[in-house]
Amino acid sequence: MATITDTSPLIEGLSEAALIAARGRVVAANAAARELLGTSIEGAQVERVISHPAALEAIERPTSAADGVELTGLGDSRRHWLMRVSPVGDGTALIRFVDRSEARAAEQMRVDFVANASHELRTPLATLIGYTETLREQADEIDPATRERFLAVVHDEARRMQRVVEDLISLSRIEAEKFSAPTDAIALEPLIDHALASARRMAEERRSTLERRVAPVLPRIAADGSQILQVLDNLITNALRYGEPGTPVTISADADGPMVRLTVADQGEGISREHLPRVTERFYRVDTSRSRALGGTGLGLSIVKHIVERHRGRLMIDSEPGKGTRVSILLPVAA
Repeated sequence: MATITDTSPLIEGLSEAALIAARGRVVAANAAARELLGTSIEGAQVERVISHPAALEAIERPTSAADGVELTGLGDSRRHWLMRVSPVGDGTALIRFVDRSEARAAEQMRVDFVANASHELRTPLATLIGYTETLREQADEIDPATRERFLAVVHDEARRMQRVVEDLISLSRIEAEKFSAPTDAIALEPLIDHALASARRMAEERRSTLERRVAPVLPRIAADGSQILQVLDNLITNALRYGEPGTPVTISADADGPMVRLTVADQGEGISREHLPRVTERFYRVDTSRSRALGGTGLGLSIVKHIVERHRGRLMIDSEPGKGTRVSILLPVAA
């Protein structure tokens, strides 16, 4: 039978944090465990190393490696761990710590997504029901001007719901294709021109100009043309929507080594630094009331992020309050 000394090199080979406990003490630990629990844990009492009642009970009476104890607060209070205990004989146990932080974060994102999606649809739906019930029950008492105003609200809320549903469907399709990188050689310049033509009416309404700064010769990119057009539409619309009325929106593109850099910049209020890491999350809004008033669904940048990831590109957002926002995308040149 292998001794404790013999097993020490074996647990060093484990990628997860692991230690061996016998007679209430830690007799061996690998580098990952020492980094997680402390450099001097070997020889220490288990209860001083892991001060968690359920964990200590599992160590004292180990049954199966399939059983596990959820732990938080080890190393970093924001991380989640699953502690598994495997008896190895003679009162000795192998204790492993599986990092479940990413799984927990993904689970929380799913919960938040369902809650946010429900809220985004419930709010306009409640407005629709309220106005239509009023129109139906008090039809004879409502003057034509009021009726038209009510119908305009109903139409706007229905369109808002339609935009949310369309963006959700689009996001779902993009995620389903994320493992298949596009290989078609696509010219970026015509897509930019198409997106600018589509945005011209909105620019006129905002009294903003669309400034095009595209290199004379651009290499073709490995891309899905419809998705890159969707990226351009989202970024230009966002820049117009959140830029100050009357200020220009700049769309530029040039070669950058083995990539093509596409940038859309506005001169709006900008985004505070604490919000930048989260602006690509689904339904995340810096200013909720303003975003909804301007017709935003809270999904535009999330769609952009997933499309860029599918294209094996890179998304960068640079913003400063009072100085506007600059969104840059690096896309790979076609082979």
